[in-house]
Amino acid sequence: MRLFDRSKELHILNEAFTESTRRSGRFVIVTGGPGSGKTQLLHEFLAAPDRSGARILQGTAHPAERDRPMSLLRQLLRNGEVLPVPAGTARPTGRNAQSTAGNAQLTARNSDRRPGAEFSDPDIATTEALLRLADGERPLVVAVDDAHLMDEASLGAVVHLLGRSRFRPVLVVCTTSGHPGSGHSASHAELIRRPHRRVRLGPLSERGIGELIAAQSTAPRPAGVGRAFHRATAGNPLLAHALLDDSTRFGRDMDRPIAGTAYRQAVLSVVRRGESRHLRVVRALAALGAPSSAGVLGELADTTPAGVEEAVEALNSVGLLDGHAFRLPAAATAVLEDMDPTACATLHARTADLLYRSGAPAGDMARHLRAADRVPQPWGPGVLRAAAEQALAADDVELCSSYLNLMLRDCTDPQERNALSAALARAEWRVNPAAASAHLEPLRRPALDGELSMRDTATVLRHMLWQGDTELAAETVATLVPAHSPGDAQILVEVEFVRQWFYGVALPARSPRGAGGDLRRRTPADRYGGLAAQVAVLVGGVATDDSAAAVAQALQGRKLDHLNLELVAMALLAIAHADRPAVAAEACDALLESAVERRATTWQALLGSVRAEIALLRGDMTTAAEGADRALSSLHDGSWGVLAGLPLSTAIFAHTAMGAYDEAERVLKREVPEPMFRTVFGIQYLRARGHHYLVTDRPFAALNDFETCSGLMRQGNSSLQKGIPWRSDLALANLRIGKARTARECAEEQLRLPGGHSSRARAMALRMLAATSKPHRRALLLREAIDLLKLCGDQHTLSQAYADLSAAHYELGEYARARLVARQAAREAEACSVESPVDAHLLEDPGQSEGSEAEGSAILSDAECRVAGLAALGYTNREISGRLHVTISTVEQHLTRVYRKLHVASRSELPPKMLEHRIPKLSDRWAAGHSSAG
Repeated sequence: MRLFDRSKELHILNEAFTESTRRSGRFVIVTGGPGSGKTQLLHEFLAAPDRSGARILQGTAHPAERDRPMSLLRQLLRNGEVLPVPAGTARPTGRNAQSTAGNAQLTARNSDRRPGAEFSDPDIATTEALLRLADGERPLVVAVDDAHLMDEASLGAVVHLLGRSRFRPVLVVCTTSGHPGSGHSASHAELIRRPHRRVRLGPLSERGIGELIAAQSTAPRPAGVGRAFHRATAGNPLLAHALLDDSTRFGRDMDRPIAGTAYRQAVLSVVRRGESRHLRVVRALAALGAPSSAGVLGELADTTPAGVEEAVEALNSVGLLDGHAFRLPAAATAVLEDMDPTACATLHARTADLLYRSGAPAGDMARHLRAADRVPQPWGPGVLRAAAEQALAADDVELCSSYLNLMLRDCTDPQERNALSAALARAEWRVNPAAASAHLEPLRRPALDGELSMRDTATVLRHMLWQGDTELAAETVATLVPAHSPGDAQILVEVEFVRQWFYGVALPARSPRGAGGDLRRRTPADRYGGLAAQVAVLVGGVATDDSAAAVAQALQGRKLDHLNLELVAMALLAIAHADRPAVAAEACDALLESAVERRATTWQALLGSVRAEIALLRGDMTTAAEGADRALSSLHDGSWGVLAGLPLSTAIFAHTAMGAYDEAERVLKREVPEPMFRTVFGIQYLRARGHHYLVTDRPFAALNDFETCSGLMRQGNSSLQKGIPWRSDLALANLRIGKARTARECAEEQLRLPGGHSSRARAMALRMLAATSKPHRRALLLREAIDLLKLCGDQHTLSQAYADLSAAHYELGEYARARLVARQAAREAEACSVESPVDAHLLEDPGQSEGSEAEGSAILSDAECRVAGLAALGYTNREISGRLHVTISTVEQHLTRVYRKLHVASRSELPPKMLEHRIPKLSDRWAAGHSSAG
C-alpha cells in the first residue's frame, strides 16, 4: 500500500535515523488515531534501502499481553533473531561490558538454541543485551507499534534503553494513539519525558485523497468525487482505502462513495483499537441514530459528559463522526451488528426508556422498541400504535406492519387484538391484499356480531367484497346500520353503494336504513367531499358536463389515505362511460402518479387497470393492452380477488382488437376466482372472451358467453345495463350464426332501455340495428352511430362504423362515396393500432396525379371542406347547419362556391370529385377536435 500525503513525516524519521548512525541516539514518537497510517508509515520507513545495514527489532504491543511482563521485549528479540540471556549469567559492568560484547550472549538463527526460548532474567540483563547490539558497527533500530499498549516491564526496559543510548547508534520509534488516557503509568510518563521528536499523523488532505483515488483507478472520474470521499472519511487513510475498494468493486464506475464490506470492516478495526470508553460512546451514538446531548450519551454509555466529549473528539479525529453524527450510516450499522445480540437489544431498550422519560417523539421510541423486540408496559403499546400511524402516513408500510405485529404478539385482550388485526390489514392491503386476508378472515364473525369499530367493520366488509362474498357483506350492512350513529351508518352507506354500483350486485331484498333504495336521493355529502353522492348522480341519472365535472373535482386534491379505493375506481369509470374519457384519463393519471410516488402497489394496480379500461373506451388498443398487462403483473393472482376481471377483460379486448390472438389466449388461460362471475367484473370477462371467440370463428361459444352475461345482468343491478351493451353482443353473435331477426330484437331492446345511455352503448346498438336493415336505412342509422362515437371518442368502434357505412354505400352503388368513407375508416383504425376494417380495393385510388392532394386543399377553404365533406356523406343542409353551428344560408353559400370550384352541378357528384382532388372529408382540425371530445 503506497503512502500518500506523508512525505514530511517520513522525512523526519529518515533524518532521525541518519543522526542516530553518527552515534547519537534518537527517540521519535509517532502519534495518530486508529487508521491514520502509523503502521504503514513505520513499515515504509523500515523498508527503505539504506536500512539494510541496520539491525532492526520490530514488534507490536497487544492489549491481551499487557499483563505478561516483558512480552513486548521478547517479541522484539524474536523478530530480530536474537537469543535470550542464559540463566545465571552475571551482568557485566564497567569496561567489562564492552569487552564481552562479542561473547556468546547473542547468536544468529543457526545457533543450537531455539529463538523462542523463554528469558530467564527478563529485566536489566535483557536490556543490557539490547545495548550490546548497539555497541557494534551496525545501527540499532527499535520500532514499537501501538506502544501505548506495552506491558509495564517492557516499557521500563525501553525507558532504560533510552537512558543508556545517548551516545550509541540507536533509534527508537514508538507509535501511539496520542489520545489522553492512552497510558497513565509512571513508566509511560517517564517515556514521554525523554527527549524526543514527535510526528503527528493528521488526516489526508483532499489532494492526498485525490492522489489515492488516481492511483487506485485510472478510469476518468467525475469532478468532485475526491471531495466526496474526503467528506465521507475525513481523510482517514484506512477508511478511505476501504471505501475506495467498495466503490470500485466489480469494476463499477466510481462516481460516489459506496460503503460495503471493506468499509464496515475498517470501521470495526478503528473502533476496536480505540479506548473501551470510546467504544461504549460510539455504540450509544449508533443506537440513538441521531445527534444527542452529552448527558443522554453519558447515561447510555455509563460515563460522564466530559468522557463523552473526549470520546466524540477522538471519534471525529479518526473520521467516523462529524460532530455527534456518523459520517456514513454504514458505520453505525457496522458498530451495532458487531455487538452481542442480547447486549444490543438491551442497549436499544435502555435508549427507548431514556427517550420516553425525555418526552421524545413516538417514532424515535418505537424504532428502539422494535430493535429491542420488547413492548414495555404500560407505555409501550401506545407509543407503537402512534408510531405505526405515523409510518403509514409516511407510506412506510413495512415499518408500520412491524410495529403492529410487535404489539399483536404480546397483546392478550381479544378486543384490542381485533383492532390491531384490522389496522395491520389496512396497512398491508396497500401493497398486498392477499397478506391482509390472513388478518381479516378471523374478523368476519366479530364484524357480523357488531364487536368491531365501524372503521374496522368497513375494512372487513371491503375485504368480503374484494373476495366476492357480496351476500354476506350485504347481510352485515343490513344487520349493523340500525344499531349505530348516523356517522357510522354513513360509512356503511358507502360500502353498500360500492357493493351495488362498483361490483354490480343486485339491490338487497331488505334495504338497511340509510343504505338502500335510491342512493341518488339518500346518499348525503360525506367526509370525502360528497364523492359518493356525486358519483351516484352520475351513474344513476342522465350524465351531464356538470355532473361529470363535479365528480372529477371531488377527486382532485385528495390524499389517497382519505379516499376509498373502490369508490375512486368507480368514479373514474363512471366519468369515462359518461362520454368523458379524456376527463377521466386526466384525473386517473394524477391519482396514479400519486400512488406510484407513495409506493401503494394495490392502488397502482387497480388505478392502472382503470386507466387501461379508459384507453380501451377511447379505442387506444396499444395503451389498453400494455396498461392491463402491467397492472396484472403488479399483484399476484391471489391478491386480485374478483377485481381480476377488470384488467383481464381489458387485456383480452385489446389484444383481440389488435389481432394478437395468441396473447389473448394467454390471458384467457389465467385462473380466475369463481365468485368473480357474480360481479360485473365477471360479466366483462365473459363479454371479452365472447368477442374473442367471435373473431376466432367460434360463434356458438361466443353466444353461450353472451347468454350467460344476459342471465347475470338480469340478476344484478339493472341500472348498470345501459352502460354494458350485452344485448348488442347477443345481436352480433346471432348475426354471425344467421339469426338476423333475433339480432334485430336484441338491438331494439337495447335502444328501448329507459334512462340515459352512454353514447358508446347506443352507437353499438345502432350498428347492430343497421346490420339488420336495408341499405338506405342502414346508412342513416350508421351516420347517427358515427356521430355518437365521435362524441364519446371511441376511435376503434368508430373505424368499424365507418367500415359499415362504406359497405352500405358500396351496396347502393355509391362507389365514390364508399371509397371516401373507407379512407376515413382506415385512418381511424391506424390511429388505434388495429388492422383496417375495410377491403383493400376500396382504398385504391387509380389515376390520381401527384400533387392533386395539395391542389385540392388549395381549391377549397377550410370551411368549404367541412361543408363539402358532410354533404358528400349524404347529410342535408339542415343537418350540416346543426353539426357545424352555422345558419342554413351559410351552408348554401359554401355549397354554391364548392360546386363552382369543383365544377359539379349537385351534391351527388361531390364524392368522385373529392376523391379526384383528394379533399379530406372533414378538416383535420375539426375532426381531431370532435374525435377526442369528452
